[in-house]
Amino acid sequence: MFFGVAGATALGPAGPQGARGSVAPAADAAVGPPTGHAAAAGQASAPGSVSGADQALAAGQAPDGIPAVVPQDVKGKTFTIGTDTTFAPFEFRDSSGDLVGIDMDLLRAIAKSQGFSVEIKSLGFNAALQALSSNQVDGVIAAMSITDKRKLVYDFSDPYFDSGVQMAVAKNDTTIKGYADLKGKTVTAKTGSEGETFAKSIAGRYGFTVKSLDQSATMYELVKSGNAVAVFDDYPVLAYGVSQNNGLKTVTPKEQGASYGFAVNKGQNAELMTAFNTGLAELKSNGQYQQILDKYLKAPQEAHADNSFWALLVDSMPALLKGLQNTVLVTLISFAFAMLLGLVFGFLKVSHNVVLRGIATTFVNIFRGTPLLVQAFFFYFGVPQIIGHPVNIWVAGVLTLSLNSGAYVTEIVRGGIQSVDPGQLEASRSLGLPYLPSMRRVVVPQAFKIMTPSLINQLVILLKDSSLLLAIGFAELLYQGQQIYSNNFRISETLLIVAAMYFIVIMLLTKLSNIVDKRFNK
Repeated sequence: MFFGVAGATALGPAGPQGARGSVAPAADAAVGPPTGHAAAAGQASAPGSVSGADQALAAGQAPDGIPAVVPQDVKGKTFTIGTDTTFAPFEFRDSSGDLVGIDMDLLRAIAKSQGFSVEIKSLGFNAALQALSSNQVDGVIAAMSITDKRKLVYDFSDPYFDSGVQMAVAKNDTTIKGYADLKGKTVTAKTGSEGETFAKSIAGRYGFTVKSLDQSATMYELVKSGNAVAVFDDYPVLAYGVSQNNGLKTVTPKEQGASYGFAVNKGQNAELMTAFNTGLAELKSNGQYQQILDKYLKAPQEAHADNSFWALLVDSMPALLKGLQNTVLVTLISFAFAMLLGLVFGFLKVSHNVVLRGIATTFVNIFRGTPLLVQAFFFYFGVPQIIGHPVNIWVAGVLTLSLNSGAYVTEIVRGGIQSVDPGQLEASRSLGLPYLPSMRRVVVPQAFKIMTPSLINQLVILLKDSSLLLAIGFAELLYQGQQIYSNNFRISETLLIVAAMYFIVIMLLTKLSNIVDKRFNK
């Protein structure tokens, strides 16, 4: 087995006396931000150029036992940090739904020691980097490899973990024993990960195809289902998954990889980076760093708990109910705004004024003619870069769903109004009623009866579409399901529970809507 007391030290730096020690090697000096912190992480280039005391102070330590000075710039501040959703043992949710892992424990311990607070957003690796670029978050910690290409865009902390890459196959697969057996086959790796980089670097030599996915748990299922023959992933992640009975086995030795670092936008949040490096050095010197590593890597608990479906249902229900609450709430709020937009633009669509019709048509074409997911990314990642201010995830979610659904409601309203016999309006006008009162009292009530089934259907579609908001880290029902199966690797059973909850809610919503329809449209 991969884990053990000695193995834990090999997984990453073991503190002041470990592989990297409390002061990073000179090769890592360029990792820090260009504000003097890079030099703080490096070693003296010549005798006498930097004293040992100066090196200790630069690394956030104090010589001769003097307490390190906490950067005053971060005291009392709250920083928003983005992270991945499914990358155990670095970040994942435990049975209580709390976000835990090596990255999370390190970050919280550093924040506590340096006197600042953190608000963690579990977004997914790619989404977290997009959020950082759009200044939705102040930094990212997500087992992120420090590479020369990334250093052009981000400033990195001192490395906090040395990783590598391994290949794994299905536990019952006896045909794949090495890279040479991959010729003509498909393998999978996580998008943007070190495993993906390595797999693509050797794909041409060994003649295999790499299929990139966003989640480790999904990659493992792809291999177990036979749609890929192997997975390349960071070796501690693979080893943790194997220990949790994810159905895979490793078949290659570890390939030397890069180090992980905490990242901020280049030239920004220098005080946060200084505090992180200082806190990291303190954790290494007082032994807390090694304790965190040992907690997740020394001897992860084997799956001895109750593995029945009933136990999974009971354990996962609190988190799933919280996600369901968010799903229903964002759906109802968005549908209310969609109805308002649909009524306004629906009336404009049947207007005799060509300009008003053009405005309504443009609205419909834009939001009905672009994918919902693109709109979600635009409102959450794109708009902040335009306005220079972060956008709350609830605001982005409601904007996305209401505008998209509003375009469809607009066409429902237009169709309903135009389905009413034109003679109804003509008869009303001939009796002396003006146009607007005729529409309000004669046409619209009849049109609403025609529109009701389509509006109910649109509400159901909107509830299901809300699941796409998981791509921006909105904690709806499917998002919570992903958090659960990323830890227990029971994807099929977890998704079955999620699907059943969606089905029950949609059926109840449909029944309620039909009751309301019958009562008001007798």
